[in-house]
Amino acid sequence: QLQLVESGGGLVQPGGSLRLSCAASGFTLDYSAIGWFRQVPGKEREGVSCISSSGGSTNYADSVKGRFTISKDNAKNTVYLQMNSLKPEDTAVYYCAGDRDCSGYITRPWAFGSWGQGTQVTVSS
Repeated sequence: QLQLVESGGGLVQPGGSLRLSCAASGFTLDYSAIGWFRQVPGKEREGVSCISSSGGSTNYADSVKGRFTISKDNAKNTVYLQMNSLKPEDTAVYYCAGDRDCSGYITRPWAFGSWGQGTQVTVSS
């Protein structure tokens, strides 16, 4: 069974940091691009970042560029999202999902599959 499991969310003050993890089971990340997405109630799920299967290409939404860093450890079959300088508007449920490449992570998030259950990130003082 193909499965992705997110972890690492929590409550953090503005300006703080969190590192999210996306662990894969049932398939190898060597051949999958992995995207991070977030969603708040009443809004559509939005693409945040994506990393290619090789790890050699990374992509970021304008809203997180310069603050978030995506990386992957193929040996651990895990993708990470390091989030620094967090803002209240980063509050959301964060999900990871896979696809053949990152071309649709902003425009076609629904094309991604094997969605995890999500992890809540709350940025508040």
